Amino acid sequence: MRARLERPPGDETGRRPEGSAAEVTVVAPAPDPPAGPAAAAWDNRSSMPEIPPRPEGMVRWFTPGLNVKRWLLLLFAAIVLLSLAFGYALKDAYTTISFPRFVGPLTLQFLPRWSRAVLFLGLGVALAGLAFYRLGRSVLGPFLPMASTSGSGVVEQIYTHRLLAKGPRLVAIGGGTGMSSMLRGIKKYTGNISAIVTVADDGGSSGRLRTEYQVLPPGDFRQCLTALAETEPLMTSLFSHRFTGEGSLSGHSFGNLFIMAMAEITGDFEHALQASGRVLRVRGQIMPSTLQDVVLCANAGGEIRIGESRIPQGTGPIDRVFLDPPSPQINPEAELAILDAELIVVGPGSLYTSILPNLLVDGLVEALRASPAVKVYVCNVATQPGETTGFTVSEHLDAIEKHVGGNLFDYVICNSNHSLPLPPSAVEAGITRVTFDRERASKRPVHFILADVVSPRISSHHDPEKLARVIMKRVWR
Repeated sequence: MRARLERPPGDETGRRPEGSAAEVTVVAPAPDPPAGPAAAAWDNRSSMPEIPPRPEGMVRWFTPGLNVKRWLLLLFAAIVLLSLAFGYALKDAYTTISFPRFVGPLTLQFLPRWSRAVLFLGLGVALAGLAFYRLGRSVLGPFLPMASTSGSGVVEQIYTHRLLAKGPRLVAIGGGTGMSSMLRGIKKYTGNISAIVTVADDGGSSGRLRTEYQVLPPGDFRQCLTALAETEPLMTSLFSHRFTGEGSLSGHSFGNLFIMAMAEITGDFEHALQASGRVLRVRGQIMPSTLQDVVLCANAGGEIRIGESRIPQGTGPIDRVFLDPPSPQINPEAELAILDAELIVVGPGSLYTSILPNLLVDGLVEALRASPAVKVYVCNVATQPGETTGFTVSEHLDAIEKHVGGNLFDYVICNSNHSLPLPPSAVEAGITRVTFDRERASKRPVHFILADVVSPRISSHHDPEKLARVIMKRVWR
């Protein structure tokens, strides 16, 4: 099935300006995708060209985009000029000075001149390469600590830095495990990442710290920090460590306490995130969707559930979620990031407790509609009891449209691999696969991309590598 959107610029509600001749065109559904293994890679777009393999070793010094070759050429020209000067001086010395007899064999006078030229050229190139390599490690090594901890050399660090700097300006919106999983994969394709995180979390360690210290909940931010970190594995494990025992620290994670300490030292939560990012060498920036203290509430069949952790509890389906106080203002930094973005990814994550709390922030949806970026919604691979029990892909989109309106996304990524069994604990909890309802989806003016994005290790979650590859190869051009 194929659905393609051709939408002209309009106002922030997605309506076409009066008098405009442009139209919204929905292409009729294409035939169903083939069954079997080929279905896992099906989407409604032409396949993207394969990315050529990355060069290895010394060849990387000569790959485009490193800003190194021009200086190598300049250095080579300088060496040539120095060699010419030395050659002229040596030639003059040969004609004016009488050398002892042993100088002849030492300078290989018994060989033809072309042989000596080839020999000296090869020896010079080898010595220059060795000197350049060792000099680079000696001079740049202290400024590239990852070169020693990860085993990669200076050229690898420079290549990765230049490659990621050319990546798209990507904004990720969400929270929880789903968002951090996506960030863990996408950071290998771009270093221009802005993660906009929900502040509605009130459970576990984050909820306790939020109640006791009246701060934004640090839990989702900690997960994003460790997902984007480029530091030693031990430091990442340290931030994820959760204290056990019966003391007052029981249940708290070290990362949450670290962010809290940073907030007291720097004076506010935003600067604490920036300082924590520098410690972990985070690739990108992380920011809250709003700076106000908000409580997420839900209306479920006449029942009001107050608090993000209580929303999935109950038997009735959720009718609507809302924030208290209503209409909290968007974080100005988040608004600027959205307006400057080239690619915006919403999800994956809990529909009612991670995705919608961000979209309900006053000004965020308006910024999304005004942004020229390509907008992608990543649908969950499995349902969540108490939130999306039995939901299909279209029902996820229906819930978003019910809260913030339609025509928000250009692409929707759905999982097509249902062959992996769900864990027994997930089956007992009532978790099922999110299915793609082609007939309903074909009526929407949006591209649907079906691909294998499920994790073989935890089959109820996305695989970071698979998801990032789909986003970068099938959505981003």
